[in-house]
Amino acid sequence: MIENVKTKGTKYQIINGHLYREKDCMFPARCTGIEHFLLKIITKLPDMELIINTRDWPQIHKQYGSFGPVFSFSKTGDYYDIMYPAWSFWEGGPAISLYPKGIGKWATHRMAIAKVANETLWEDKLNKAFFRGSRTSAERDALVLLSREQPELIDAQYTKNQAWKSEADTLHAPPAPEVSFTDHCKYRYLFNFRGVAASFRFKHILLCKSLVFHVGNEWLEFFYPQLKPWFHYIPVEANASKEKIRDLIEFAMSNEEVAKAIALNGFNFIWNNLKIKDVICYWKKLLQRYAKLLQYQPKLNKDFIEIEQM
Repeated sequence: MIENVKTKGTKYQIINGHLYREKDCMFPARCTGIEHFLLKIITKLPDMELIINTRDWPQIHKQYGSFGPVFSFSKTGDYYDIMYPAWSFWEGGPAISLYPKGIGKWATHRMAIAKVANETLWEDKLNKAFFRGSRTSAERDALVLLSREQPELIDAQYTKNQAWKSEADTLHAPPAPEVSFTDHCKYRYLFNFRGVAASFRFKHILLCKSLVFHVGNEWLEFFYPQLKPWFHYIPVEANASKEKIRDLIEFAMSNEEVAKAIALNGFNFIWNNLKIKDVICYWKKLLQRYAKLLQYQPKLNKDFIEIEQM
């Protein structure tokens, strides 16, 4: 029974086509994003109870044995967590100055980014690599330092995050202004790094019809396993050196037809397979399969509150 599971997650029950949750949710906007999708499919789900982790970090490390189960939006192969589509597809994405209430609904960004991508010819994009983001990991330093050495090759700068205190937090340079997803599409080559866990930006910049360099393969979201390196994106090793990064960028610049083809493949995958209706379908099939594994009939916890359509 989920009441007896000691883990950091929000407990839900689905009973007779109604959705219930324990009263407290650490991240209300994240819970709202999750509940939006659960309510979309509630009449198609059998009775069940589950724990949904709304933190960035997964919960069930394999070295500590199996317990749970727990649903998390992102994980590595070291965890047993079950991946689900992140709350940010609807609400509760990271807040920055450009998007002070969170990055906003995926459906809206999907249309806006694709419109710009379809209106921008490859030949009209700036022939350089681009990255904007905060210094959540030192893995990003090599790219930023390379940009300072070869600004004609790449424009990579750190922005502020909520923990920013001084220029030491932006690698001893003034923080750069943030750049919208649509403005990323001005560049031919874009870099994606993990954040605390998987980065929410990956799906957005793949829609730019620009070639995406995806750094590291450890952190996953639910759709990552369907993406193929060197077909949908160019893989870059985590903690790659400046020299390795430069070689990969120069390879792409010297092989434009290959770069354009990979960029288009990445766009087509996201455009064709990551619509909101696809996210809803994934949630439905995920929970239907999960429910088949339950070996008991859940009983409504009277301390839980009912979550209803807004």
